[in-house]
Amino acid sequence: MNDKSKEQGDGLKPGERADRPVRADAKRNLDGLLQAAMAVFASSGVDAPVREIAEKAGVGIGTVYRHFPERSDLVVAVFRREIDACADAAPILAAEHAPGEALARWMQRFVDFIAAKRGLAAALHSGNPAFDPLPAYFQQRLQPALRSLLDAAAAAGEVRTDIAAEDLLNAAAGLSMHAYAQGAEHARRMVSLLVDGLRYGVVQR
Repeated sequence: MNDKSKEQGDGLKPGERADRPVRADAKRNLDGLLQAAMAVFASSGVDAPVREIAEKAGVGIGTVYRHFPERSDLVVAVFRREIDACADAAPILAAEHAPGEALARWMQRFVDFIAAKRGLAAALHSGNPAFDPLPAYFQQRLQPALRSLLDAAAAAGEVRTDIAAEDLLNAAAGLSMHAYAQGAEHARRMVSLLVDGLRYGVVQR
């Protein structure tokens, strides 16, 4: 089957880039492509053949290249998608759980994000200027998400009040990257201990 026949119905016109507004069905297809790319990157590395990504997403190779002309475009899109998913989880958890529990659950979600980042590490540290904006995007999206959870937990008297979101993000990221060498569960357990430490010195009201 040629690429053109497999690409029918993707909802994007030839040459239309992924960062332009698209119909709901096209967005679903694009999300599926990014999800497939993340899975392939995690299992085969960022240098995996584009054909492998296209096959997992159920699209033609031409569809991948039309959305992402360069491999770096795809890596950036995948990374931004993972950042957005992690940040967007914060208000959802805040609405469903008590402040302290919402914070603890989000920190575990952040561990999962760090695991995804590990799969992209080779590309992100390659020196390609296409990746230069990503650290700032990471801070812009994740710091406010964590800060909102920290402020709520502190106001409820569940964690101490002198914790900076940036410090906690950096501590959890460093701990997770190191702990993942011993497995995902070990990383989650270490971050759980870190969150438990946030309760030390809380002034009881």
